[in-house]
Amino acid sequence: MKMERYLPAEILGPFVEHYLFIESEHGMENRVLPDTGMVMGFRYKGTISDEIAGIKNNLPTALLTGLRKSVRLINYSGQAASFLVVFKPGGATTFFKEPLHELFGVSLALDTLIGQQKLTEIEEQLAEASDHFQRIAIIEQFLLSRLYQTKSDLLIQYAIKHIRLSKGNLRIKELISTLPVSHDSFEKRFRKITGTSPKQFSSIVRLRNLIENYDPTVDLTETALAAGYFDQAHFIKDFRTFAGQTPHEFFKSTIYW
Repeated sequence: MKMERYLPAEILGPFVEHYLFIESEHGMENRVLPDTGMVMGFRYKGTISDEIAGIKNNLPTALLTGLRKSVRLINYSGQAASFLVVFKPGGATTFFKEPLHELFGVSLALDTLIGQQKLTEIEEQLAEASDHFQRIAIIEQFLLSRLYQTKSDLLIQYAIKHIRLSKGNLRIKELISTLPVSHDSFEKRFRKITGTSPKQFSSIVRLRNLIENYDPTVDLTETALAAGYFDQAHFIKDFRTFAGQTPHEFFKSTIYW
């Protein structure tokens, strides 16, 4: 497996985290953990399928994937390759007017959002491109053509920033108490911008942070306590949903992104 990351053009930096190219020479399975940004993907070689709850499905050539609370297993055939646009939290709503919060837990074929004719044109250009820089230029031109909203919801961006700074341990009620907004209004605005609830978003942040900062020399119970879990059974249950494995199984050998 070969994975390469690239940063977006400056004008797209506020909305796009990075671009990711994944290439498989002989076929592979990749474990994709929940994250806080939606992902737009284009397959330009081979066949790619996913497996959720034991059910396998061939993926369309292009799709937009919403946030989720559980792991996805992505299977690449030999000589398969994909180009992923990983959005920042709320970044996808800058390019799509549709209610993207309805995509939680699912992936949607991109032709339902942009039309088959336009999508076919993009797919042909990606297949004919000679290198990753050409592919990035194609997709950036597409994104810029759809850039209809550049003003962020500052209140929600403030909340996202503080949830991240707290590593997912900030109590949502306490956060809302510091903001000039009602609980219901905050929940609706947060879900509309990020694609999930504040509580679920915080859970993703907490577990991603735990995994990214995992130290094998520290006891897992201590790791869970430091992450804000006070009940080991609750920690293991959340982790299994999130990663599809127990913590001990996961940290042994898994490949993920």
